[in-house]
Amino acid sequence: MTRPDPSRGVYLTYFIQGLILLAAASSVTAGEYFLGLSAAFAFLLTLAPSLMTRNMRLCLPWEVNLLITVSLYLHVMGHVGGYYVTLAPYYDKLTHLVSSATVALLAFSLAALAGHRGDVRLTTPAIVIFILASTLAAGAVWEIYEFVVDQAFGTNLQLGNADTMWDLIMDLIGAVIVAGVAAVVLEKKEEDRFTRIFAGMASVAEPADVMGDPADPAESR
Repeated sequence: MTRPDPSRGVYLTYFIQGLILLAAASSVTAGEYFLGLSAAFAFLLTLAPSLMTRNMRLCLPWEVNLLITVSLYLHVMGHVGGYYVTLAPYYDKLTHLVSSATVALLAFSLAALAGHRGDVRLTTPAIVIFILASTLAAGAVWEIYEFVVDQAFGTNLQLGNADTMWDLIMDLIGAVIVAGVAAVVLEKKEEDRFTRIFAGMASVAEPADVMGDPADPAESR
């Protein structure tokens, strides 16, 4: 199975990043400085994966970067475009689903990469539990953040217990979807292929592959 053209995905990511910057500029122009600052911060977050992995022996591919960017764009437009209100409650649940799937995919990539590099070898059930626990933990932290902001600034990010619980349920659904895919990949013994595609290992050469095996000096002459 061939992968989609990477350049298209990269350009699409750039396009969505441009939309986030446009949302930030339009918010500042309209006098909504807090929204503008939030959108600008979201744009910086879209750059974080590349900045964090630039000096590491791995590189997140465009698929993961695109999903991260889409998640942040949905969140920005929920506030700047007012979609959290006009399309309530469906838009909020969509953002939770996409964001939780993104976190779950990152968790799976981390577990697969750790196994590939020999740092730790997890069984399939352990990886599934790791994906679910990581995603739900991230969702819980987000809900705590919304609660603190509401208490501190009098906002209405949380609309009651039912809204919070549905947010967590959508987080769980996103995690279960990715965990199910992960279980299938692991059972088919294709985790190495997944790691090379989704953790950028295809473009990373091992030191032994580059320098050769110095064990036999005669072969180096």
